Amino acid sequence: MRTEVLVVLLALGLSCALVCTEDDVKDDKLQVRETREAVKTDRRQREDEAGVEMSDEPAEVEEQTKPKKKKTPEEIEAARAKKAAEKEAKAKKQKGPKPTKKPKAPKPTKKPKPPKPTKKPKAPKATKRPKTTTTAQPDTTVQSGTKEQTDTKRTSLEEEEERLMIELGWDTLFRPVTPKSPDTWVEPVEPDLVPGGYPRKEATTTEVIMYIPEETTVVPYVGPWYEEYDYADLAAKKQEEEEERARKEKAEKAERLRKQWEEEEEERLRQMAVPVEPKKCPPLGLESHRVEEDQLLASSQSHHGFTAQRGRLNMQGSDNEEDLYGGAWCAEPEETNHWFEVDARREVEFTGVITQGRNSDTVEDFVSSYYVAFSNDSRDWTTLHDGYAEWLFYGNVDKDTPVMSQFSAPVVARYIRILPQSWNGSLCMRVEILACQLPSSYQSENEVNPSDDLDFRHHNYKEMRQMMKVINEECPNITRIYNIGKSAQGLKMYAMEISDNPGEHETGEPEFRYTAGLHGNEALGRELLLLLMQFICKEYNDENPRVRRLVDGVRIHLVPSLNPDAYELAFEMGSEMGNWALGHWTEEGYDIFENFPDLNSILWGAEDRGWVPRVVPNHHIPLPENSLNGSLATETRAIISWMERTPFVLGANLQGGEKLVAYPFDMQRPPISLTESRRWRANAEMNEETWARIQRQNEGALRETPDDAMFRWLAMSYAHSHLTMTETYRGSCHGDDVTGGQGIANRASWKPVVGSMNDFSYLHTNCFELSIFLGCDKFPHESELPLEWENNREALLSFIEQVNRGIKGVVRDVEGNPLANATITVEGIRHDVRTAQGGDYWRLLNPGEYRVTAKAEGYTPQTRLCMVGYDSGATPCSFTLAKSNWDRIRQIMAQNGNRPIRLVPKVTVVKTTPASVVVTTIDWHAAAQRAERLRRLRILRLRRLRQMRLRGEFSITSTTTATTTTTTAAPTTIPKTETTTSWYDSWFPVDSWSTENPFDSINFESGPTQDYPFEFSID
Repeated sequence: MRTEVLVVLLALGLSCALVCTEDDVKDDKLQVRETREAVKTDRRQREDEAGVEMSDEPAEVEEQTKPKKKKTPEEIEAARAKKAAEKEAKAKKQKGPKPTKKPKAPKPTKKPKPPKPTKKPKAPKATKRPKTTTTAQPDTTVQSGTKEQTDTKRTSLEEEEERLMIELGWDTLFRPVTPKSPDTWVEPVEPDLVPGGYPRKEATTTEVIMYIPEETTVVPYVGPWYEEYDYADLAAKKQEEEEERARKEKAEKAERLRKQWEEEEEERLRQMAVPVEPKKCPPLGLESHRVEEDQLLASSQSHHGFTAQRGRLNMQGSDNEEDLYGGAWCAEPEETNHWFEVDARREVEFTGVITQGRNSDTVEDFVSSYYVAFSNDSRDWTTLHDGYAEWLFYGNVDKDTPVMSQFSAPVVARYIRILPQSWNGSLCMRVEILACQLPSSYQSENEVNPSDDLDFRHHNYKEMRQMMKVINEECPNITRIYNIGKSAQGLKMYAMEISDNPGEHETGEPEFRYTAGLHGNEALGRELLLLLMQFICKEYNDENPRVRRLVDGVRIHLVPSLNPDAYELAFEMGSEMGNWALGHWTEEGYDIFENFPDLNSILWGAEDRGWVPRVVPNHHIPLPENSLNGSLATETRAIISWMERTPFVLGANLQGGEKLVAYPFDMQRPPISLTESRRWRANAEMNEETWARIQRQNEGALRETPDDAMFRWLAMSYAHSHLTMTETYRGSCHGDDVTGGQGIANRASWKPVVGSMNDFSYLHTNCFELSIFLGCDKFPHESELPLEWENNREALLSFIEQVNRGIKGVVRDVEGNPLANATITVEGIRHDVRTAQGGDYWRLLNPGEYRVTAKAEGYTPQTRLCMVGYDSGATPCSFTLAKSNWDRIRQIMAQNGNRPIRLVPKVTVVKTTPASVVVTTIDWHAAAQRAERLRRLRILRLRRLRQMRLRGEFSITSTTTATTTTTTAAPTTIPKTETTTSWYDSWFPVDSWSTENPFDSINFESGPTQDYPFEFSID
């Protein structure tokens, strides 16, 4: 019995528990819905204020209850359990986040989709409240009972809701919302739970469920005042923090040590006084002679020819070692204290010293070590130290190669001394000092401000080619770049033509040339020609009238480098480090200036044999056979070809190592033999000037050209236009002055050479060429180029203007066709010129009156009197030649074996009236020839008689016939008289010496030859 009672109580308890649970779930659902409605209403208000249009109306779901079949108690219990489980799941989903965890903010990218504006929620028709659910109950008793149970549980549910709102932080944002009329709300009751267990008919109404969309705004989260820790990972985090702290401390320590080491290293380097790059300064001017003789002083000298003034870099000694001039400064060997002193005349920055041995072919004398000392008063001297002791500089190891020693820092002083300590052979040395001028109000020779904006620097082969290209681009209308050939290594020898019509020879316009770089180490001429190109282009564009007159009237050719291979070698060594011979020769070992065929010996040999001009001409002497295939450099062949195809009139080659202008002949003629000398003295008709010239020639001191006066004028036009070339009071670069104060010299009397470019140009072409030696320093420093340009600019332009001095013209035939290769002869000058392909010619002459003859093969010569004045410009003197009959005569002679032809002139008889007489006229030309023949025979007869008298083969006997006595007079001797012969007798060998001029029979004033009616017969 007790067991049954317990079972009944347990069943009642379970039923009550289920009913209470269901009521609690329903109350929770209602509160959640009311909360969602409040959140929705507040959000709508905020959106309206912000002007954002959003639709949060929930979809409408209508549920209509349908009559169901009667269910068994088991099914009812299962349904209840299922619903209870679903309600619990929904309740769990509606619960807020845990207080220990911060709720995640919704992703900003996700936005709720607004509902379609066409759909609107349908409210119930009875109550018209969309937020409530009304269910009609058949039994009011059950309804009221349910209401009481709901009220009993409401207090606990509201408290739970408030607690959740506080935890979520929503208590300040929303207020609790309750239904306006709570009495109208009725808790729905399951139809199967009617008391008594009988099923009742249910009256169903539509239930509206409101869904709140996901909140997209960030909801502020108010966390608890305490912070929770994950004590499980606390030890690991602490260990990681300690490791990170140790790692940072280690990195900071390494960085601190590195900075400390860098500071210590900088301080150590600063204390070590490491020498910086030495300052580069130009030479003071010993080699270029800007340092004068009185600025050099030495402790002693071995003998007079080796004074301190001979201690200049690259100083050349005389060939004779016992001569007055040696090739270095040499000290007295018995002295113990040796020094060489240079006075800069004011305080400068000394940066280095260049030393060189003695110039000699027999000995090896040079200084191998030395000290350097400085002073400002020449009494107290301070020797240069290297930080530990006196700085010992190492010098030369041979006599020719320069060695430069640079100081670690510039030394400011006025005087510098070189103190030799050891040497090879005798104590001899040559020196150059490197120094920079200090800023001062006084201008120095090294501080020249040129008036022209040009590129003053040394250019290698590529830079030279680029410079010429730039000039051609700036002045394309007056310039043209071409090459005259290639060097031994294949480098092109570029030339620039400057003319108003470049690329074409204009009739009547003379051709002029400047060449440089025959010796690769003579760089000043190369740079001067590049500067001249820039100057002419710039001034022509600036409308300079003088430059425009030169460009329009002369075709100028400028060749800056005829030996590009050797120049590259000298350029690599530098301006002061190349010796006197480095780069002088070509790659094949030739000196280009002395590498031309020797035509002087051919001319002088023909003159000695009397073959000039009948056999050998005195101009355009042909080249010997195989001369071009012999020992000629590649560059020389190219230059000869260039000379032959261009009708140059005047030219000059720029060299270095001296300061003068040398004119031909460059080769010295051998002295005349003793027998020939007696023969010259026996000629009484020789004038005093010719006799004096021959005497100087016999002495071996001079060899003049037929145009010697013209050459001297050309040389003086350059030397006297140069700013310093005539200042010869200090002597020449390496000895005494050989120019006589004029700055010019005959090369044969100064330094004779064989096969020179000047002699070849004079004897093989029409060009008069000279050698211009620009200065003592072959390769001057860049800082000296502005000064050298100022010294040579006017001279370069003035020499070009001399090409228009003399006469010029065109030789044509009677039909007006130009005659090429016609010969122009000037009376009194035994050197002719030829016309160019266009028949034009130019003959350089000094002012005066000249008888000029034009000759051409197959034409009758013509002679004119031409006047050359002092005005600028050549005098026009053209010729028109008529054809000659000599061509026909030569053909007839060739047909008859070249036998002599006897000309029989016709006799013309003129018949007149009986009173008149018969007049016989003989051609005047035949009469002149007959008279000349008789005169020559008479002279020959007189000479024979004179010789017979001298030999004693002829005696005078007087016979008296008046008496019978016959008296024979004693033979008397005729006084011996000197016989005279002219200088040209050797040209015409006759039976005896003749005093007549063989050219007297030529009538230079005759006009064009006419056709005469000769009758000839073969003897």
